[in-house]
Amino acid sequence: MKVLIVEDDKILSDTIKQCIEKQYNVEQAYDGYEGYMFAKQNIYDIIILDIMMPEMNGYEVLSKLRSQNILTPVLILTAKDSVNDKVKGLNAGADDYLVKPFEREELLARLDAIIRRNNGFFINDTIEFKELKMNLKNRKVFIGNNEIILQGKQFDLLEYLIHSKNTIITKEQIFDKIWGFDSDTSTNVIEVYASGLRKELKKFGYDKYIKTLRGVGYILSD
Repeated sequence: MKVLIVEDDKILSDTIKQCIEKQYNVEQAYDGYEGYMFAKQNIYDIIILDIMMPEMNGYEVLSKLRSQNILTPVLILTAKDSVNDKVKGLNAGADDYLVKPFEREELLARLDAIIRRNNGFFINDTIEFKELKMNLKNRKVFIGNNEIILQGKQFDLLEYLIHSKNTIITKEQIFDKIWGFDSDTSTNVIEVYASGLRKELKKFGYDKYIKTLRGVGYILSD
């Protein structure tokens, strides 16, 4: 799971990263505009967003994202704790609101709750597509009682496709989410992993659900 932290206090940002990096793949932005530019790629599972920042404040970032139909779940993290501030954040499209200072356990619990609610997780951290089940903790995949052995990024690609079911995801989005902005490889690697994933799914007739849009990307649909 990929988390974007948008927080201009670098010490606090690093502290948050240390709190969650064992559970999540974390990227950081240090002002509102940079955060918006990262977030608009629509490759994150959740965004932790500060309110008071230079360039663009958190409310502006959130409103702009929602106006562009980017529905990535957002946890607002701020020192502002008045009811009006909370209401303003929630009305702008935030999914939850956590006031500084915070406890690590509460931050993790709120992130888990938001992600489960928005991505269809079950208590055992399993996601499903038809009879296919993926356990995100032990990274095992089953169709019925049959286990499918997937290599690391094949698993990540299938997870992303299931989370984005019935939605076109571009090669650029896949690359940025799974390989990262600073990767020194190219988007051509996606075709290699997609081909390998299809090969494994074909054994059970599930390759037909992954459709290629030539020159654009992929979509998983019934």
